[in-house]
Amino acid sequence: MHLLAHKTPNAAMYTPLVMQVFAILPAAGVGTRMAASQPKQFLELNGFPILIHSLRAFAAVPRITAIYVAVRRSEMERVQAQIDDHAASFAFAGRVHVVEGGENRQESVSNALAALPSEDDDIVLVHDAVRPLIDTATIERTIDAVIEHGAAIVGLPAVDTVKQVERTAHGALITSTIPREFVVLAQTPQGFRYGLLNRAFAEATADGFIGTDEASVVERAGATVAVVPGSQVNLKITQPGDLALAEFYLRQRG
Repeated sequence: MHLLAHKTPNAAMYTPLVMQVFAILPAAGVGTRMAASQPKQFLELNGFPILIHSLRAFAAVPRITAIYVAVRRSEMERVQAQIDDHAASFAFAGRVHVVEGGENRQESVSNALAALPSEDDDIVLVHDAVRPLIDTATIERTIDAVIEHGAAIVGLPAVDTVKQVERTAHGALITSTIPREFVVLAQTPQGFRYGLLNRAFAEATADGFIGTDEASVVERAGATVAVVPGSQVNLKITQPGDLALAEFYLRQRG
């Protein structure tokens, strides 16, 4: 993967009128590490569920045709009610659709892919439902990178020294040091041409392969994936302290 530089406004790329852009938010997880009474995507952040913040960010991007959120069957009615409650405020009406998720992230994304009215050249963005602070500019840059490269993810350069280790019964033993310039920390959104992502997922399903993210599935299919700059603010709400940090960042935004 290679890191793309920020583009100036004059160099920005625009989606052709015939192309559609879809966003998928897998939100069927239970979030055991959060130790909360409900899945973390439903916890409140600054007065709104985390999921609503994430949906709101994508609904604010005019180039996005529609957004599909994949949730557990038992949560579909609840999520639809939340979307309806905020439809007028955040331009959800007619653009946000609820589909049934799966037992893991890959199944949830596959279910949403099957529901998309897409052509092979359309663009699909997949975003963690619990990254509520994603900004419009990063979403736009990801779309532009997919137009240029066919596949792109948001990534954050590593700032700490990265060690490769071997796990033993007595703990981890360092086997090598990996130069930081060769490492990025994957974030979302991760974007792909629909045809590429759909084929890669079909191959993975046939082979029983489950990737850690969408890019790992596409990489396995032999495609090159570009990287656009991410941000520390685009954090994934995973543990209790993350919620307080997200609230801090929201206050900074005003």
